[in-house]
Order: sequence, then C-alpha cells, then structure tokens
Amino acid sequence: MVALSETELPSPTQDIKQLDRRIIARRLSVILMALLALAVVVNLALGASGTSLWGALGKLISGAELTTMERVVLWDIRLPRIILCILVGAALAVSGAVMQGLFRNPLADPGLVGVGAGAGLGAITSIVLGSLLPVGFQSLFGHYVTPAAAFVGGWGSTLILYRISTRGGRTSVATMLLAGIALGSLAGAVSGILVYMADDNQLRDLTFWQMGSLAGATWEKSMIAGPVILLAIAGSTWFAHGLNCLALGEAAAAHMGIPVQRMKNAAIFSVAAATGVAVAATGGIGFVGIVVPHVLRLATGPDHGTLLPNAALLGATLLLGADLISRTIIAPAELPIGIVTAVLGAPVFLWILLKRRGMVDQ
Repeated sequence: MVALSETELPSPTQDIKQLDRRIIARRLSVILMALLALAVVVNLALGASGTSLWGALGKLISGAELTTMERVVLWDIRLPRIILCILVGAALAVSGAVMQGLFRNPLADPGLVGVGAGAGLGAITSIVLGSLLPVGFQSLFGHYVTPAAAFVGGWGSTLILYRISTRGGRTSVATMLLAGIALGSLAGAVSGILVYMADDNQLRDLTFWQMGSLAGATWEKSMIAGPVILLAIAGSTWFAHGLNCLALGEAAAAHMGIPVQRMKNAAIFSVAAATGVAVAATGGIGFVGIVVPHVLRLATGPDHGTLLPNAALLGATLLLGADLISRTIIAPAELPIGIVTAVLGAPVFLWILLKRRGMVDQ
C-alpha cells in the first residue's frame, strides 16, 4: 500500500469539479445524440438527385409504393453511405482519443501507429500495380482488392512497429512514437514513387483515395466494416479506466492495479483494427482523430469513461456534416471529404493550440 499525504488527498473542491464535469458530460451526450439523429435525417433528405425523403415517407404512410428512383437513392445510395460515415467517424475519433491517452500527448492521432501510412501504401500499391495480379485473383475479389490491400498494409505496418518498440515483453511508447514517424516517412516515400509511376486514370483514383471519399459506400462495405469497428469501440471501454490511471505515469498505474502492458497491447491493436478498416473503406480522412478529442477535453475534462463514447458521437456527427458538404457544395460533382475535414478541422486545431499557448503564457 502506498500512503497518501494530506496534500495528495482529493479536496472537496476537486470532487465538486469532477461531479460538475460528469454532469456536463452526460448532458453533452444527450445533445450529441440529438445532433447525430438530426444529421442522419438531413443527410437522408438532401442530395444531388432531388429525391424527397418526406415524399417517400408520405407514400409509405399512405400505403403507396415507392418509385424505383426513390428506393435506389434512399435505400441503396444514401442510407448505406450514412451508416458507413457514422462508423468511420466514430472509429477515427475514438482511435484518436485512445492514442492521445496512451501517448499522454494531445497531438497524437492514429497516424502515429503507422496505420494510415501503411494502409495508404497498400491501397496505392494495389491501384498502380493491380494489373500485375493474376486475372483469376482480380475476378475473385473484384472491387475489394484495394480495400483489402489497405487493410493488410495498415495491419502490417502496425505489427512491424509493435515488434520494433517491444523488447522483453514491454512496449516502449517513446520508441513507438519515433518509429511510427520513421515508418510513416518511409511509406510516404514508397507511395510517392508509385504515384510517379501511375498513369492518368490511376492518378484520379489515387487522388480520391488519398483525400478520402464515401462515394463507393454500399451495404456490403458497411456490413464488413461495422462489426470490426463496433467491437473496437466497445473494447475501448475496457481500458478507459486504465487510460485515466496512465495519465499519472506507468509506474503509478501499475501500483493502482492496472495491467499496463496488456492494456497497451489492447489499445494498439484496437486502434489498428478500427483505423485500418476505416481507411480501407473510405481512404485517408484527416483531423477527425485529433480535433474531436481536443474539443471534448476542453468541454468535459480528460475522463475517458465519458470521453470515448462522446468522441464516437461527435466524430460520427462531424463526418456526416463534412460528407453533406462534400456531396452538395459542387453538386452533381463531389468534393473529396478529406478536403472538407481539413478545411473545417485545421482552423479549429489552430484555435485550440493558440488557446492552450495563451493559458501557458499566462
């Protein structure tokens, strides 16, 4: 047992602040759920085709049949896109929150574990060199060759990074951070060589993949990505308390009974699974994983018990808003969603940095 001095004991003022933050976090959860529901309705109602959601609902209520156009647009195009958007937004935001807690660094995001760079390299390799694959292999997997290559690339880079940073059964977070930067740079260099080799048609595919796009969303993609992402998000609640204790340092967390190494392993592979599937489904989408946890920490504090579920809600809502802008602002054409998230996220991130700097200077 470690004895606490009077100065280390929580004061009544601290208890009141924690209670206030919990109340704010619960109220925020209700607000975010309402905003998510509203975003779903708006995304289902608006689009380039002009198909009316309210007209379709009126027909269903009156017992009339929907037209083929209404069924295709609402059921086969907009709804699976909304579901995939929710899954990917939640995956990126929760992964960012977990990585920031694991590294104890507010600038951390899923890209630091090499998932984004590895997945991007896998996708670019399949696009540029896919013609070299056997014809039977291409006909067997069809359009899923690129997402599968992205997933394998993300997992492969994570496994390499894990092997580099683990010695004697213990994973060094600092080594992982530095090795992740190095592997990301290496993957970017190889990707650049492949982009240089690509022809005009491949360059267009590469542009949309690198900037992110939900244009190819289908029910099948959502069904494949859904279980992995939902399991990873649900599993993150298992180490929420451990991440709170880890903020005091690994030694302090171990004294509190937290299996630090096991928790780090679970967090790393959870982030790799969720982010790898997200990147495989939609390509690279930036700023969601770094901005959403920042905003929530400013609002409700660093408690991961409330931070992680709220991050899932806010990430999903933010990506739905970005997707609505990307497919309507220049309709009938579509803007890559990664551009929209960068335009929305970069100013917010700069504002957060300036605010934190002002707090430090004071």
